[in-house]
Amino acid sequence: MKVFYLLKQGLLVLLVFAALIVKAQTGSVSGKVLDETGQPLPGASVMVKGTTRSTSTDVSGMYKIASLQNGSITIVVSFIGYQTLEQTVAVSANAVANVSLVPDAQKLNEVVVIGYGTAEKKNLTGSITTVSAKDFQKGVITTPDQLIQGKVAGVNITSNSGQPGVGSTIRIRGGASLNASNDPLIVIDGVPFSGNTINNAPSPLSLINPNDIETFTVLKDANATAIYGSRASNGVILITTKKGSSGAPVINFSTTNSIATVARKVNVLSADQVRDYVNANGSAAQRALLGTANTDWQDAIYQNAFTTDNNLSLAGSFHGVPYRVSAGYLDQDGLLKTDKLKRGTGAITISPKFFDDHLKVDLNLKGAITQSHFANQGAIGAAIQFDPTQPIYAQNKYGNYFEWLQGTGDAIVPNPNAPRNPLALLELNDNNGQAERSVGNIKFDYSFHFLPELHANLNLGYDVSKGYGSVRVPTFAAQSASTNGSFSRSLSKESDKFSEFYLNYSHTAASIRSKFDVTAGYGYYDNATTGYNFTNYTGTGIALVTPVFPFSVERNKLLSYYGRFNYTLADKYILSGTMRADASSKFAENNRWGYFPSVGFTWRAIGENFLKDSKVLSDLKLRLSYGQTGNKDGIGNYDYLSKYYANTNTGQYQIGNTFYNYYSPAAYDPDLKWETTTTYNAGLDYGFMKGRIYGSVDVYYKKTKDLLSTVNIPVGTNFSNLLTTNVGNMDVRGLEASLNFSAISTENVHWDFGVNMAYNKRKVTNLTLNPDPGSKVSAGDITGGTGITLKYNAVNQIPGSFFVYKQVYDASGKPLEGVYADLNGDGVVNTSDQYFYKSPDPNFTFGFTTSFSYKKWSVNTVLRANLGNYIYDNVASNFGVRSNILSSQGITNNASADLLNTGFTTTQYLSDYYIKNASFLKMDNLGIAYDFGRISKTSNTNIRMSLNCQNVFVVSKYKGLDPELTSGIDYSLYPRPRTYSLGVNVGF
Repeated sequence: MKVFYLLKQGLLVLLVFAALIVKAQTGSVSGKVLDETGQPLPGASVMVKGTTRSTSTDVSGMYKIASLQNGSITIVVSFIGYQTLEQTVAVSANAVANVSLVPDAQKLNEVVVIGYGTAEKKNLTGSITTVSAKDFQKGVITTPDQLIQGKVAGVNITSNSGQPGVGSTIRIRGGASLNASNDPLIVIDGVPFSGNTINNAPSPLSLINPNDIETFTVLKDANATAIYGSRASNGVILITTKKGSSGAPVINFSTTNSIATVARKVNVLSADQVRDYVNANGSAAQRALLGTANTDWQDAIYQNAFTTDNNLSLAGSFHGVPYRVSAGYLDQDGLLKTDKLKRGTGAITISPKFFDDHLKVDLNLKGAITQSHFANQGAIGAAIQFDPTQPIYAQNKYGNYFEWLQGTGDAIVPNPNAPRNPLALLELNDNNGQAERSVGNIKFDYSFHFLPELHANLNLGYDVSKGYGSVRVPTFAAQSASTNGSFSRSLSKESDKFSEFYLNYSHTAASIRSKFDVTAGYGYYDNATTGYNFTNYTGTGIALVTPVFPFSVERNKLLSYYGRFNYTLADKYILSGTMRADASSKFAENNRWGYFPSVGFTWRAIGENFLKDSKVLSDLKLRLSYGQTGNKDGIGNYDYLSKYYANTNTGQYQIGNTFYNYYSPAAYDPDLKWETTTTYNAGLDYGFMKGRIYGSVDVYYKKTKDLLSTVNIPVGTNFSNLLTTNVGNMDVRGLEASLNFSAISTENVHWDFGVNMAYNKRKVTNLTLNPDPGSKVSAGDITGGTGITLKYNAVNQIPGSFFVYKQVYDASGKPLEGVYADLNGDGVVNTSDQYFYKSPDPNFTFGFTTSFSYKKWSVNTVLRANLGNYIYDNVASNFGVRSNILSSQGITNNASADLLNTGFTTTQYLSDYYIKNASFLKMDNLGIAYDFGRISKTSNTNIRMSLNCQNVFVVSKYKGLDPELTSGIDYSLYPRPRTYSLGVNVGF
């Protein structure tokens, strides 16, 4: 707690210090920079022409340049994607110059970040999308990925749950692997970001402050991503954080305070419905178990959750050196009682120049500390199942929480077949964690004096983290009655260090209307993860499990060489090519190197004589590309070698009076190699009405071969009957489109909108060493039945498709219990009659964004939709049966309300009845804001206030808790909250 107290005090000191600096400045030009809709443009550059004096706008679009000589000056205002504007201003004591920028047609001259460099958008040959700060999602944003949800065609970002700080599942064009990771590579300011799980942190990205981020650039096709080689099969996301600029200090302070509520609960029977059902169908003994309470167990475990998110930044220059310093403090309660996250963050960027600006240095340092109390999420499933006729509390030795007990006298113990009291699972589970992370790098860009077009770049960086915590359950808790409580600890560390060096040469040959841009470089990456193993104890201090080794270290390295060549002819024809060679310690020497080429071509048809004077078209560009990328994340370190693992205590041998665990080898494949994904992409960029309408269309085909997969092998051919090896292929086909339209643009009224859509279809084409069209591999079990596999990866099917029986219905449409269709017509219904039916993958995804402004008022919203995704309702299949209420274990449970629809007596887990259409339309965000501007004519302080609602509504046929689940199995989802927030931004 001391850390967070000091952080809050530091925020106050920084604010006072910054105010004193600003107060000392006199004689200034200030004003506001607006976009075409009248909205402020944070981060716009404002420079005094002919000088080095410059600054950038704050979150409200305000700027100030102080200490200017009286007289006439010209300010130059620029922002990515907008036409640069020059305006003459007469300097006085408090001169005001407000500026409105006009969009550049489709942002053609926008300079976007690409791998190891930048490029103008008009010259791109790959499929690349950039989202800047002004277009980010609004409201309470705790992890960076949430900022661009619904903003980019072909990019699906699904929050994993409603837990504070929890991460998201990010899929770019559906992913390209089965068992290996499908997560994209994330690079923050040139630092490859480790997405590995950090113990005792809700998610790796929860340690990055979203408020520090300036832009996201999403690289989707292989021509854009192949420069990252073995880590790029699932796309690349480049994150650029905010930087300082020359000029007077600019201070921004923002605070967002919110209340989160439960938007929807699982539909279960009420206490009266349970009593009616048991009285009508149960025995006398079962009726005697009923209580008289009316407990809503979901109400008992959930709460309205408060969040405060505060951020302060100071940006400017000191003796000509641009800098930015920021600090943030987040305190977020979870919907689930006892859930809590506190996060303190800090960031520093410094960008000095030396040797007449030939040497540019960028220093980026970011740090974060999180403290969490993790709620026991087992309470969610218990709340769905627990008998609502029973009270929350009762007089007993188990903390006075009602529990189902058995036995008599001193031998009374919790019934092992009963769920535990949901509230007790929360309040008698003390799970605390702390995580620390630091990410930083220093980049040197040297332009040679004798050849300024040649740049040498050196990038040195690190990403280190540590997570530690403990879990304590008291001796009197029913959840651990067999051990009289428990105590355990955890600690893990991860260290990523890297160095990159590359040369870049860019030259324009005007005589032949050509431009050449060549890059060649080298990279070295070192990853080490250390896990510490501690003894687990009972609540009375007796050792339960003592580890064989106190710690373990996993380490892998990557060595890379890469190059890129871009050639532009007549500003109309662009040819690019890349090559990367990666060597990974995860593979044996004979397969260590992987080679990943790409080539792309762009034709800027708008530059042709027959189109350049068009009154209708403002842009027309055709892109074609081909490339290969790799994946190595489906295997552990040194899996190509035989490893030995300790057996359990059931497998020991004796020497003297001591028993020792024996070790046995695991199966291995010495010829393991990279997964390789080949991608073909064709794209069309267009624009009409001088850029008021613009967008793009892309079609693509991806083929992944040598899939890393675990398959069955004949007994005796290796050390196990399961082997991880390269086997199988998968195809992905897709279409993406985006449209942006500035519908109204007048002095006081502005309205624009953007819509994007994507179609994506994955299909497994091979899964065996020898072709077998009927092969399938388990891809996911369900809760309730032992060893029941529901999802499979199978040849000619979408990965993770449901494998079920076809339900038969009566004349009224009610499912008949245990009656399934004989699909093969052999007169017997057995496993041969199961069939593949639907999958969790959506066929289409949509995103829609719109903003409307009138003078100082603005309204914005973001909607998303999925079509064709299906969910298996595991809540109904497991709890929606008669045997769950009328248990034979001496208890009464609740049931899913679906019991009233089916009347099933026992579970029918593999019926396709439980596979539901989960297509949906969601309004992610609805916000209204008012820009007060300067609080007085003589003050430099400006204020902007906003109201936001997140998770506004969901329209779906699916009647479960939430239709958006990447796993496709709905069982005990932590509800995503509906959040109401008030935000205040102050700039001065």
